Amino acid sequence: MIPAHAPLVGQSRGDYIESIHYGSAVLLDVDGHIETSIGDTEALFYPRSALKPLFAVGMVRAGLKLNQAQLTLASASHSGSLEHQKVVLSTLHDAGLAESDLGNSVDLPYGKAERDAHLAAGGRPTRLAQNCSGKHAALLALCALKGWDTETYLDPEHPVSALLRETVEELCGTRVASISIDGCGTPVYPLTLEALARGYARLAKAQPGSAEYQVKVAIMNHPELLAGVGRDVSALMRALPGAVAKDGFEGIQAVALPDGRALAVKISDGGDRARMPITATLLTHALEEAPDDLRALTHLNVTAGPAEELVGKLFAL
Repeated sequence: MIPAHAPLVGQSRGDYIESIHYGSAVLLDVDGHIETSIGDTEALFYPRSALKPLFAVGMVRAGLKLNQAQLTLASASHSGSLEHQKVVLSTLHDAGLAESDLGNSVDLPYGKAERDAHLAAGGRPTRLAQNCSGKHAALLALCALKGWDTETYLDPEHPVSALLRETVEELCGTRVASISIDGCGTPVYPLTLEALARGYARLAKAQPGSAEYQVKVAIMNHPELLAGVGRDVSALMRALPGAVAKDGFEGIQAVALPDGRALAVKISDGGDRARMPITATLLTHALEEAPDDLRALTHLNVTAGPAEELVGKLFAL
């Protein structure tokens, strides 16, 4: 069944709109009720990497002890900088593990500057440089702590996979109907936008001492470790102190707001460029006084020609 998405973002060129991205979004109030709903918020989709902070909650609940930088990398889709890779290695080494234990896919760094620097230094695609390596390092560290097999940790029947599924179900208040595999090799579960927002509401309203609070504070204190320098997710958290924001491939964005509300967005065609303009616009409308740095994320300039002349904008409809 095709979801009933709505037009969310347009790209203009000159006097005309030349492209439109459809999608859906939901904002939950502090009591968990729907405050804003656009499109089809009950259609199932894969949240992809937006699940990582929720996975991290489950790992902390299970007894995994990480410092704030390591916990942020467990939740991250990092750009692959040397600092990112150093923190991932520390998670492995603290658990008596090595880079060779990682089971995620190999890749070059996700960030352009980081990728260029990696290649200039003679680097090649590695598991450590891949943007999900922090999550995999944390999963392996938990397996080592629990005495679970580290070679088969990606098996959907492995105890750590069961832990992740149970955590998502509890935080999001739903039953997982099926399991698929994410790009890095870990299980991924279909959810509705409302269910994903409920999970982020648990982060937004986390109480001190809880696993949710530990994950929330770690990410809040290290926005560039969650993504990277120049990444829009890190910029959003800098613009809105106290927020936790996480993107996911195929046009996913989730945000736990400082006031206890939660937002989830899905771009239907998977277009990443449309993700932040609609997210920042919805947040701007939801806040009484939106910071200028947040308003700056509501649109992207479209340039053309050797002089990169401004010819249009990418903006929320």
